[in-house]
Parts: sequence; structure tokens; C-alpha cells
Amino acid sequence: MATSEEVYSFLQDFKVKLGIWGVVFRDDRGKNAQTLLSLEITPVFREKILKELEVVDYAKGPITENLNGGASMWVFGKIIKGQEVYIKITLGISYAQVLCISFHIAEHAMKFPLKN
Repeated sequence: MATSEEVYSFLQDFKVKLGIWGVVFRDDRGKNAQTLLSLEITPVFREKILKELEVVDYAKGPITENLNGGASMWVFGKIIKGQEVYIKITLGISYAQVLCISFHIAEHAMKFPLKN
């Protein structure tokens, strides 16, 4: 488990890079696209949620990642329209967009170790 300082630092880096390079969403995964439809949210709203992630939304990470540039993955969760949404993100490779690997309704209850 990461400390609140480590999560804060990751989120700062993530949001700066997101603001400069943008984000790639893995919408080729059915449950990610289905969540947009089920919750009736737009891709723009989904990006807004990423920009608003906070330390208390942290669930897990960093997790070793080898497929998308080797940057560690981090898991967060948010309540959106009454549903708990599982969000897995990574900084991705240098000089490119951040990556949102998962953005879907949580399949299990999530735990938030840094939430008081």
C-alpha cells in the first residue's frame, strides 16, 4: 500500500501529464464502454472525473505493469450516479498520453485505505 504522500505525488504527476498530453481510454474493453452507456456519461465527463481524483479515492497500487510502457498502475474508485466505479490508470510512456486502462462499475466492493 502506498502512503498518502506517494498517492498525492502520483496524482499530481498524472494530472500534469493529462493536462499536457491528454488521455487514452481503453474502450476496446466491453465493460468500460458499457459503463458509459449504463451511467449515461460522456467521454468528456469521464475525463473530468480523472482530473478530480483525490488521495481518498485511492484503492490500490502501485502495481507492476509491463504491457503499456512499464509505468506502474494505480487503482482508484469514485461513486458516480450511485454506482461505485473502478478506475485503473497509469502514466504510460514518456512524452505521450496517460492511460486509463479500466473505468467500469466495480465488480466487487472496493476498499479505500486512505479514507478516514
